[in-house]
Amino acid sequence: MDLFSILTLIGGLALFLYGMNAMGDGLAKVSGGKLEKILENLTSNPIKAVLLGAGVTAVIQSSSATTVMVVGFVNSGIMKLSQAVGVIMGANIGTTITSWILSLTGIQSDNFIIQMFKPTSFSPVLAIIGVIFILFINDSKKKDIGTIFIGFAILMYGMDMMSSAVKPLAEVPEFTNLLLKFSNPLLGVVAGALLTAVIQSSSASVGILQALCLTGAVPFSAAIPIIMGQNIGTCITAILSAIGAKKNAKRAAAVHLYFNLIGTVIFMTVFYLINAVVGFSFFHQAATPAGIAVIHSVFNVTATIILLPFAKGLEKLACLTIRDKKEDVVVSAEDREFMILEPRFLEKPAFAVEQSRNAARKMAEESHNALFTALSLVDKYSEEGVERVENMESKVDRYEDELGTYLVKLSHKDISEADSHSLSIMLHCIGDFERISDHAVNIMESAQELYEKGLKFSENAKKDLEVLGQAVEDIVNTAYEVFDKQDMKLAEKIEPLEEVIDELSKEVKRRHVQRLRNGECTIEMGFILSDITTCLERVADHCSNIGVCVTQVNEDLYDTHSHLNIVKSHPDETFYHELEDARIKYQLS
Repeated sequence: MDLFSILTLIGGLALFLYGMNAMGDGLAKVSGGKLEKILENLTSNPIKAVLLGAGVTAVIQSSSATTVMVVGFVNSGIMKLSQAVGVIMGANIGTTITSWILSLTGIQSDNFIIQMFKPTSFSPVLAIIGVIFILFINDSKKKDIGTIFIGFAILMYGMDMMSSAVKPLAEVPEFTNLLLKFSNPLLGVVAGALLTAVIQSSSASVGILQALCLTGAVPFSAAIPIIMGQNIGTCITAILSAIGAKKNAKRAAAVHLYFNLIGTVIFMTVFYLINAVVGFSFFHQAATPAGIAVIHSVFNVTATIILLPFAKGLEKLACLTIRDKKEDVVVSAEDREFMILEPRFLEKPAFAVEQSRNAARKMAEESHNALFTALSLVDKYSEEGVERVENMESKVDRYEDELGTYLVKLSHKDISEADSHSLSIMLHCIGDFERISDHAVNIMESAQELYEKGLKFSENAKKDLEVLGQAVEDIVNTAYEVFDKQDMKLAEKIEPLEEVIDELSKEVKRRHVQRLRNGECTIEMGFILSDITTCLERVADHCSNIGVCVTQVNEDLYDTHSHLNIVKSHPDETFYHELEDARIKYQLS
């Protein structure tokens, strides 16, 4: 084997790993975080957990990625450790699909139809389709599918390069002797574990082994322990991911390691005992890519069947290894809420966007509740209500800080066009949610001033505020629904209603001045009324910002002031109709 063959081998390996990574990224984008969402909403049924873990891993083509996600779920409190055990077992089964796809390289037949099943035959077709999708179709979903096709084609081309590069090694006695040494179970397991730990992908290391098998120099006696070792080596990714995580997340990584270690020990003990008694005829024969796929699948399915009934035992073993300490800090309920912004999810950007949406919804809900709790205090004051408003406003502030930081990190990731729109909307709108909660505090302080000074609004002032409050409640609910569902039709209702709230605010203040002249009210009450109406008017402005932001981002336009000028200076029929409806609905008596 000369220098050029070595370079071809390294280049083939590089293309193989890149293709696998590109294909996995494309699959993750197409899924749009839905697969991970399925895992998040997992039930405690262990069989269902195994099936879901296998299904998700088969689609995203990486047991390491699934296990790292599981570590993130457990660390953030989304998933219990008991649920994670089944998913981890299923991930080991799902990853075997790659070896079955790669085993197609070993197909030998003159039949045209069978030949078309060879990856070297159909991967160029996928590459052409992928290039067309990426270069000539202006659709982000199609481009992601194109990336999957291109990734697969590159992966198979890399596999073919590796196979061609190592073929001459079959004639090299030193190479054959080296492989025979791996027939020693311990050496084979160590070699497989080290190779997989270095490249951090059992699918890739199994692919390399399948490429070597095409030389005809790898006997099953060497391949079997190497495959066992590869299953152990893949645990390194989850272990590295668990560094710095909470106890339960570390235990999830430990479960992954124990499952593969115990499974390997049981499988090899039984296999070699039977072989010693019966003597398997295939044991010293040359391994084939299909044979590797069979062994890989049989091991993982068998290990799961044997160990699934002892899932609780694996959980206890992990807990014994990583013990709780008396000084361990108990996580508060509020802190648990923010754990959905788990940094490990950033490695799967589509799911991280989904988690960010969940956090933004919670933030919107807190600011909504703060505002209307504060308004209720104007009429029925209570210290408990004041405390609730302050706590909710504090939580909204924290959301703005933590979610904003998370979104900035996420913006540097490779995400789909739809997720990019969602990201832009969230980055723009969380500031408006925070400002609405600030106005809630201002209204609460006005209510506090009324209570402490023993003041009360007149019946007419109360009625005016009630109408204005209803209009504000309507626009807030509408804006938050537009944000949540990105409903463009519903967004058309916001600007007319904001215009009516401006008119109502001016009319409420004008009426107060009239009452002041008639001696029915005081200047001090006027200041408080003005503060409340101004706050409500500004809340409506922030709702307008939310509606405009969602509309503009979805239309890929970002000149907000220009958009508002067009809407208000040149209203269309819809705007005029909605404006008249809102004026009729919110008339001051």
